[in-house]
Amino acid sequence: YGFQERTPVDAAYRALKLERWHGGLTLDEFVAELGKLPLEFSPGDEWNYSVSTDVLGAVIQRLSGQRLDAFFHEHIFAPLGMDDTFFDVPGDKLDRLTDCYAIAPDKGRVMYDAGATSAWAAPPTKLSGGGGLISTTLDYHRFCRMCENGGELDGARIVARKTIDLMTRNHLPGNSDLATMSQSLFSETTNAGTGFGLGFAVTMNVAKTLLPGSEGEYYWGGMFSTAFFIDPIERLHMIFMTQVSPSSAFTIRRELKTLIYSALA
Repeated sequence: YGFQERTPVDAAYRALKLERWHGGLTLDEFVAELGKLPLEFSPGDEWNYSVSTDVLGAVIQRLSGQRLDAFFHEHIFAPLGMDDTFFDVPGDKLDRLTDCYAIAPDKGRVMYDAGATSAWAAPPTKLSGGGGLISTTLDYHRFCRMCENGGELDGARIVARKTIDLMTRNHLPGNSDLATMSQSLFSETTNAGTGFGLGFAVTMNVAKTLLPGSEGEYYWGGMFSTAFFIDPIERLHMIFMTQVSPSSAFTIRRELKTLIYSALA
């Protein structure tokens, strides 16, 4: 991602405006432009937070012959009853879309995206599989329950149990962790004892994370301070929804985990 502003490759992402969803490139055009950029490092040498899930969305479009929004609706949202998850919010539901804020130096809280005139009210040019969806706590709860149940919910099989198992294993080379393989990004922990699977961070060693949890727990967070985790050992999941950027504004995720696990009998 260009917003990391660490290297010349980050600057090249910004110059091409690759993170614009509206008025920019289509998903296929986006992938074509990515192919022109140099890599940060050779595959397998390091781990970097970037656009891999967006590229995966383009792969899904090519293999399925469907637009990504149509594929998601047919194969994920409709079977799970996720009726409020979209790439753009329908007009008759726009009054439910909350305002989004940013914390600015010396200004405090400022409006980032007003619900009534939100950028998510218009169809995006690029269907971003990595960050383009908008949803509700209830819908994401159903998605997490499906993952927690091994790929099935209420009789709807979304993905095979062994696929979930594979996705939630550490795939970093040599079973390394993010603290070893990745350059520094904001985190409330050191990322020690944390690996990365196919779309999720994965807890490998609870003691090294310095947080309560279980080995095999998987999770991620969002730009606007959202967070979720799924603990397959305790059979529980947590979803935290808010609308404040950046995610480092309030270091609440550590406190949430501590409160949840300290309440378990």
